[in-house]
Amino acid sequence: VQLVESGGGLVQPGGSLRLSCAASGFTFSRYGIRWYRQGPGKERESVAIIGIGGTTAYEDSVKGRFTISRDNTKNTVFLQMNSLKAEDTAKYYCSVLYYGARYWGQGTQVTVSS
Repeated sequence: VQLVESGGGLVQPGGSLRLSCAASGFTFSRYGIRWYRQGPGKERESVAIIGIGGTTAYEDSVKGRFTISRDNTKNTVFLQMNSLKAEDTAKYYCSVLYYGARYWGQGTQVTVSS
């Protein structure tokens, strides 16, 4: 199982970024994928999840601003982040629970600052 995140960077408050998570090593379409983040001095938290049928759920602080989606033809999950705030600054990880073990990518850094 391999997960590779990309798309992070430095953005001003109010800006947007689109993160990608490219997956391999498992049958992608049969698994839900979560995005997590870990900010400086904070615990890792779940941000959004997308199920195998495309159902989604979000952590309260990102509802209405972030959108998770998936493209099963490309084995990729996306996280569109709009109206970014300083408190969204974190390293973002995608993750899958596969046969009882949770797998993580290496993460991509998102910094929201003027």
